[in-house]
Amino acid sequence: MTIAPERIAQIEARRDELAAQMATGDLPGDRFVAVSKEYAELEPVAAAAGEVRRLRAESESLAYMTQDADDDLRAMAVEELHANRQQLDAAERALSLALLPRDAADERAAMLEIRAGTGGDEAALFAGDLFRMYQRYADNRGWRVDLISASVSDAGGYKEVVASVTGAGVFARLKFESGVHRVQRVPATESGGRIHTSAATVAVLPEAEEVDVQIDDKDLRIDVYRSSGPGGQSVNTTDSAVRITHLPTGLVVIQQDEKSQHKNKAKALKVLRTRLYEAERARLADERAGTRRSMVGSGDRSERIRTYNFPQGRVTDHRINLTLHRLPEILEGEMEELIGALIAQDEAERLATLDA
Repeated sequence: MTIAPERIAQIEARRDELAAQMATGDLPGDRFVAVSKEYAELEPVAAAAGEVRRLRAESESLAYMTQDADDDLRAMAVEELHANRQQLDAAERALSLALLPRDAADERAAMLEIRAGTGGDEAALFAGDLFRMYQRYADNRGWRVDLISASVSDAGGYKEVVASVTGAGVFARLKFESGVHRVQRVPATESGGRIHTSAATVAVLPEAEEVDVQIDDKDLRIDVYRSSGPGGQSVNTTDSAVRITHLPTGLVVIQQDEKSQHKNKAKALKVLRTRLYEAERARLADERAGTRRSMVGSGDRSERIRTYNFPQGRVTDHRINLTLHRLPEILEGEMEELIGALIAQDEAERLATLDA
């Protein structure tokens, strides 16, 4: 990626201007928040640029010293120059990454939706395994997981489960999880020891705030009815379940987990708002990117992105051809190596696109 010095100079000048504004102490609260947020976005770029400048200056000095008549000094300079150039390569890459356009949704909370696919009861059990995997990963990172709705299968696991995940950088780390996850294992009910293949779909959507999506009441049809549990048994004696239909798009959200109609309506609106926000994000992304899709996949739920093979104890991510023989640990939430590889591949692909 070619980095224009003029662009760096503009970023550093703006960073210094924002720092001066904050130092005065005269900014009103909302303005201070906006200024500090912009400063926080520019400071890493300015710091990375400063490190690149320092290493380049050091490189020039060391290169000059390699011409010295003193053999010992020259040998030392050659050794240090080699180390310097490795550091410079890493610093220039860090600066290039800092300059990449950021996904505005990266710092948002995320709506995690998991649905059992082909495979019947085994698919529902696998959906439950996936949900617990993400819960444990969230715990490891200090995130919070709040259940929005769940449909439990008769054999255990989930036919469908929706949860809100909040914390620092949630969407940035989970957004590549969207797609079809496949499992290969011998079900507990399989007497012949045959391996079965089942699947579950995962969708990770950035959560929307009310300011992001304005929903007009006249665009909604809200139906209320009595909640029911498995087998049609009543779990509530009041009409607390809520079904919201967004008339312009036809999107339907059903919420019945809470005993309060008010709480069910609030949760349903949260899910609806998030899905409308994601639909608009996808539309804008398609306009900008055309038919291009990143190397880690488009996030379309029709894509098979990963296989969990129990007999071999391996997890394979098909988008980046990565296989890890650590299936038990990954299911316990130790996903950092897997997610880190997906993020690194995405960064490399975006850098290559900018260089092209």
